[in-house]
Amino acid sequence: MSVQPSSDPAAGAAVKAADRAHVFHSWSAQGLIDPLAVAGAEGSYFWDYDGKRYLDFSCQLVNTNIGHQHPKVVAAIQEQAAKLCTIAPGFAVDVRSEAARLVAERTPGDLDKIFFTNGGAEAVENAVRMARLHTGRSKVLSAYRSYHGATAAAINLTGDPRRWPSDTASAGVVHFWAPFLYRSPFHSDSEAQECERALRHLEDTIAFEGPQTIAAIILETIPGTAGIMVPPPGYLAGVREICDRYGIVFILDEVMAGFGRTGHWFAADHFGVTPDLLTFAKGVNSGYVPLGGVAISAEIAATFDQRPYPGGLTYSGHPLACASAVATINAMAEERIVENAAAIGENVIGPGLREIAERHPSVGEVRGLGVFWALDLVRDEETREPLVPYNASGADNQPMADFAAACKRGGLWPFVNMNRTHVVPPCTVTEAEAKEGLAILDEALGAADAHTV
Repeated sequence: MSVQPSSDPAAGAAVKAADRAHVFHSWSAQGLIDPLAVAGAEGSYFWDYDGKRYLDFSCQLVNTNIGHQHPKVVAAIQEQAAKLCTIAPGFAVDVRSEAARLVAERTPGDLDKIFFTNGGAEAVENAVRMARLHTGRSKVLSAYRSYHGATAAAINLTGDPRRWPSDTASAGVVHFWAPFLYRSPFHSDSEAQECERALRHLEDTIAFEGPQTIAAIILETIPGTAGIMVPPPGYLAGVREICDRYGIVFILDEVMAGFGRTGHWFAADHFGVTPDLLTFAKGVNSGYVPLGGVAISAEIAATFDQRPYPGGLTYSGHPLACASAVATINAMAEERIVENAAAIGENVIGPGLREIAERHPSVGEVRGLGVFWALDLVRDEETREPLVPYNASGADNQPMADFAAACKRGGLWPFVNMNRTHVVPPCTVTEAEAKEGLAILDEALGAADAHTV
């Protein structure tokens, strides 16, 4: 590391005091949280005002794919700020055009038109709007065990408990079960069976909802926050075929899985499937400046050749965000960062997690690709009872809280959700860093083991 953390507890206390006085935090009971005051970050690490360093195995919100403070991206933002800080979306600007070209160059199939947003939720909102306008239909199908964002349509599409307080039950959304063999909703005993039964369930859902009423099916290519469940071979191709048969728009949400996270530019590349619309954000520029977007097929783009698209954002294609995307994508290509993610996953993280699982009764399943992995933690390996109940909080969540605290004491910042911990370091993570994180994780799992039967 070129930057060495220093200790300044008084500055940290001042930051926390101002935060407590004025910042309203997302997804939180404001009086029950104690945010860490962060003093700086570089590469795979960040640190607090006491000088304690954390290996970032959460990638913040699984978005700092090229790590913290990548010098090429920082320089690109500075250079763009000196040249042109902002301009309205209606103008043609070199950096916006280049960002769109670089994204389109990497998306599958003919997804060659790019609508820029400020993040993933807005990308989903606009993809759904495009699908509804293109088809003239209203319903959208999405999976349980999913997350698509916190804005109006996106939160209704989401299949986890964050939807519940905002679910209007009138947003034209129907949920269905996607495949997940370890906790199969179809009582399957093989990947092939899970795929077949999941596709049959989806077809049944479509039949009972009325194919002619369904505008789109949206799926995370590999669900992220919900558990990193890699779909079985043939499933996404089967969904593509069903959509084609009924004239339904197929949307893949690559907000978390895209831009190298799985060891390919997009997770769809693993399955040879091209959607009609693809949403992205996060890794497109590692979150350095807010940016997301929708990659649009030629057929759907043509819908709006002579008909205005009724959607827009003041900061769509913001020059600073686009400059950071151009620098990020170019750096990823030049430094073979996507290839690094694939190699680290195959040679270090995957084998390392499987070895860890053999030593810990709390680890029920290891699953993932690239630098996108999950450990499904259980109370009982035989029954697969989750370590904590679904959507647990307070005392019910103590086993996971104990595990997370053990990680942090060891200098690892984990990504924890329900009964899982996700292993999602930057795509730039080195072999030494990955092994360091796995060693801390190995020790911290002792806290989870203490709660097994």
